[in-house]
Amino acid sequence: MDKGVLIHKEKIGRWLKAAGIRAVKTMAQTAAATIGTAAVLKDVDWMMALSASLLAGLLSLLTSVAGLPELKTE
Repeated sequence: MDKGVLIHKEKIGRWLKAAGIRAVKTMAQTAAATIGTAAVLKDVDWMMALSASLLAGLLSLLTSVAGLPELKTE
C-alpha cells in the first residue's frame, strides 16, 4: 500500500476519534442540562432529552468538519 494512503487513513482515524469524543461529551452535557432542568420542573420528557442530545451530537460532528483544535495541522 502507498505510504500516502496510510498517512491519509491515519489522519482520518485521528479525526474520527477526536470528533467522536467531542460529540459524546457534547451529548452528555446536553442530556445533563436537559434532564436537570426538567427534573427541577418535575416533568422529565425522556424522548425530548434523547432527541436534543442526539441533535447536539450531530451538530458537534458537523462543526468538527471545520477543524478540531486538538489535532495538530501539518
